[in-house]
Formats: sequence, C-alpha cells, structure tokens
Amino acid sequence: MPLPLPPRAPSGPRRRSLLASAAGAALLAGCSSGSGGGREGGADASGSPGVTERARARAAVDSDALVARYDAVLAVHPGLAGLLGPLRAEVVRHVEAFGGVRRPSPSPSASATGPAAGSPTGSATGSAATPPPSAVPSPVPVLEKDALAQLAGAERALADRRAAELGELPGEPARLLASVAAAGAAHAYLLTEGTR
Repeated sequence: MPLPLPPRAPSGPRRRSLLASAAGAALLAGCSSGSGGGREGGADASGSPGVTERARARAAVDSDALVARYDAVLAVHPGLAGLLGPLRAEVVRHVEAFGGVRRPSPSPSASATGPAAGSPTGSATGSAATPPPSAVPSPVPVLEKDALAQLAGAERALADRRAAELGELPGEPARLLASVAAAGAAHAYLLTEGTR
C-alpha cells in the first residue's frame, strides 16, 4: 500500500510574504540614515547640495503623488483596504525617508476627485519641486482588477524611473533610492498578483 504524500502548502502567500519581507529589509537598510541629509546626504561630487537635494525633493513629491493614487483607489474601492493599506503605509514611509511630510491616513471624505487624490498636499520637501504631469491620477477604473492594474503600472513606472536615476547620485542617497525602487517593484508585483 503506497503512503500518502504530505499536503503541500500553497506557494502564493509564502512567496508574497517572502517578497514583502525582502522589500521591507531593503527599505530598512536604505532608510537607516534616510532623511538626515548629513555629510553625504546633501552633497554631490562637487560638494554642493544641488543634485542630491533636488533628487530627494523629487522623490518625496513622486512618492507623495503615489500615496494620492492609493487614496483615490481606496476611495472608490474601500474593499481593497486589506491589500492596499500596508502598501500605502510603506509609500508614506518613503515620503518621510526622502524628507517629505504626508498625513498618515486619508480623510474619511476623500474622494477620487478631491485634493488628496489630485495633488500631493501635505508634502513639505523644503524645495519648490512640483509634481510631474503624471502625478495627477487618472480616473479610478470601476472594476477592482483594473484599478489594481493601474496602480501596479504607476508603481512599476516610478520604480523604473528611479532605477534609471541611480547613476546621478552618490553613495547613501543612491542606496536609499535603490531600496525604494526595489520596494516599488515589489509593490507592482503584489498588486499584479492581487488581480488574479
């Protein structure tokens, strides 16, 4: 009589947990000296604060705009809070790591067309950085699957852009940007998995 094989655990949640843990570890490693702007944090190769400070300000504004996208999706699809809440909270930490300020949670009256969704309010980067034209979210799709796909696309595009900017930054600021880009890529993966 053959012995029954032990049941296999589904690989989805374990893979997600591993991916989220890896992204969190990278974020913690990159954010350890995050918004301090110390000796290396604010100076470029010539010793002036120009390139690094502009990159930090832009990254804070971009992350803040991404929080606004999450808020817009949550306003239309509150049932996605279990999936989106932890990812949104991590993006808020990204804003703070780059020296920006973001309210910790959306107001109950936030809507897809309100200021929380349409503009990066609450961002205080110490710079006149303005959000890119893509910062204003598109209308949130009616279907949850489409809304998640749109959010995954925004995460992926921002992660790709940040990865391309790494060569312009010195040591610690580059490591911070790299870890946040990796976290964004992990978010895009988790959001894509959420549509299945």
